[in-house]
Amino acid sequence: MIIKCKFNFRKNVIAIMEKYLNSLKKTPLFKGIDEDELITMLRCITPRVISYRKNDYIALAGEKFDSLGIIAEGEASISMENAAGNRVMMAILKSGDMFGEMLVFSKTSAWPANVQAQEPCTVFFLQREKIIGECEKLCSWHRILIQNMLVIISERALMLNKKLEYLSIKSIRGKLSKFFLEESKKTGSTTFMLSMKRNELADFLNVSRPSMSREMCLMRDEDIIDFHLSSIKIKNIEALKAFL
Repeated sequence: MIIKCKFNFRKNVIAIMEKYLNSLKKTPLFKGIDEDELITMLRCITPRVISYRKNDYIALAGEKFDSLGIIAEGEASISMENAAGNRVMMAILKSGDMFGEMLVFSKTSAWPANVQAQEPCTVFFLQREKIIGECEKLCSWHRILIQNMLVIISERALMLNKKLEYLSIKSIRGKLSKFFLEESKKTGSTTFMLSMKRNELADFLNVSRPSMSREMCLMRDEDIIDFHLSSIKIKNIEALKAFL
């Protein structure tokens, strides 16, 4: 079920910004745009603001695309189904994250994946034409917005290449080793918290949850890693590198 929030931007923009400003400021699309400009920009773009319940679909693969989304509050997932009909997790979206940005400059008019609320979510939808079209008011922030969008698309392309790297690794242990090494590098520590839940990680690596858990237990028994709930500790980093 979708619950639409009927906001009047002209009258209530300040109240909305007070609630969601911190989330929107984290969005790469608005990098280099200060708070006052951000409020002015949203008045010009007039995004749709929609709230969703847990497990609601925010977007379905094949549906018409006309806006990119920004998670203002809550958490959502992006997933696709492979040829065998199995769900493959592509990404977890948190407050400030975007989706649909890869379609902004594309002629494709349909969502390529499912976007689903993992918990109650509020989403800002920005129309494609408002981002890449010529601004009638010649707003100063519009050029910055387009520059930011080009950077975001480039980074997303690199991320998709990384996803393909995981899919090319045959063994579950190899996939886990690569993931743990990348998380360790990202955090700068051999002890870190998983950035996603176990079932989400299994979907991301395109493996079954029981098989992944079994392999993690074997790696713990071999003193390569240790773990408790979402906490992971790498005990033998060279052993992980050997599986790549």
